[in-house]
Amino acid sequence: MLRPAVSFCLFVSFAEADAAARNALRTLRVGEKARLHTPARARDPYLHDDAPPALVAQLYFAELPSLEAAFSGLARTLGPGASCEAMRVRPFPVPQPAFGRCTYLVAYAGPAEDPDAWHAHYLAHHAPIMAELPGIRELEIYTPVQWVGAATGWRRVRSLQRNKVAFDSPQALEAALNSPVRAKMRADFATFPRYAGTVSHYPMLTIDPREETRAQT
Repeated sequence: MLRPAVSFCLFVSFAEADAAARNALRTLRVGEKARLHTPARARDPYLHDDAPPALVAQLYFAELPSLEAAFSGLARTLGPGASCEAMRVRPFPVPQPAFGRCTYLVAYAGPAEDPDAWHAHYLAHHAPIMAELPGIRELEIYTPVQWVGAATGWRRVRSLQRNKVAFDSPQALEAALNSPVRAKMRADFATFPRYAGTVSHYPMLTIDPREETRAQT
């Protein structure tokens, strides 16, 4: 049977995450797939961001109403203290796709002077360069959607855009960040339409909690 396309992603981020939240996310069964990210170390020659969140979950859904229906129960399951955001998933092909166990999570908080022009440039010009990073396994770009969810006590955020590039290991990510392709990305960044917001870049270790569960049974 064909699996539905994965089109939307709910990001759930914890600045601090206790064992109960971690265990709940490992056993959570909502959406088409899930990814859990915890901090890793990889040297970026261009950037020095603050400390990453303690835990980031990505929960993927085929349809936005399915994400919205699942959202209301998540805070009751996972507890308070999270920030959350729903976004449209835009996957891009890479030369050798595979599950990446180290992910560079990027968030553009915004604003851009002209968001449409900014996204158009990024998707048409910057994403193809990102796909050239040596050893890249996954490339996804996320853009905002208007979504509905019951009040939960979580802080809802709205980014201009999020990205992720994934690699086999922190060492592979660091090699990519220090490659000539990264220098090419920085040169292209200088040509972006006008942007005034902050950008965060976090290296994270990544697991597929459902695959771990299957391996243990």
